Amino acid sequence: MAEKDFLKEFKSRGDEILEASLAVKRNFWQKESSKILEAAAKIYQSLNSRGKLLIFGNGGSAADAQHMAAEFVNRFRLERNPLPAIALTTDTSILTAIANDYDFSEVFAKQIKALAHSNDVALGISTSGNSPNVLKGLAAARKLGLFTIGLTGGTGGKMREVSDLLIIVPSSETPRIQEAHIFFIHLVCELVEEAAFGA
Repeated sequence: MAEKDFLKEFKSRGDEILEASLAVKRNFWQKESSKILEAAAKIYQSLNSRGKLLIFGNGGSAADAQHMAAEFVNRFRLERNPLPAIALTTDTSILTAIANDYDFSEVFAKQIKALAHSNDVALGISTSGNSPNVLKGLAAARKLGLFTIGLTGGTGGKMREVSDLLIIVPSSETPRIQEAHIFFIHLVCELVEEAAFGA
């Protein structure tokens, strides 16, 4: 196939993918906006009372956890003081020690038990809602009295059993779910930052 034909085909697919992504995000906001706003409020209230945000997930969701923590600790749009957020996906010594000595399903739960206080918020991210280590992390957080938020897609999976607030992207396609998760992350960061430091 000639390069021109490739580019034409790629442009057509790019248009389709863009429209699919926008449609999922619009649907997500329409269906889950009240929950998204509640999540932002709970996170703000926790940080305002000297709590912190603990975030965790696997693969792309691990990257999302780190992305969100970075936005809070560094800054999002405003010049302001750091906000306390920790991605439980970054310490390879802790992760590998727990996975080696116990089981990979315990890598977030053990960190929650070590680091969490009852006024913290735990945010577990899983596109399927069924990641065992995310479920165990949320369960451990709930047992310690933290407010637990599950961010997922599809049907929500088993996450609904361990989440005080379950936020579901209405899609079964992982890329579209992850794109909506980034929308959630940026929206929450912006709302919390503005509430804490003024727009």
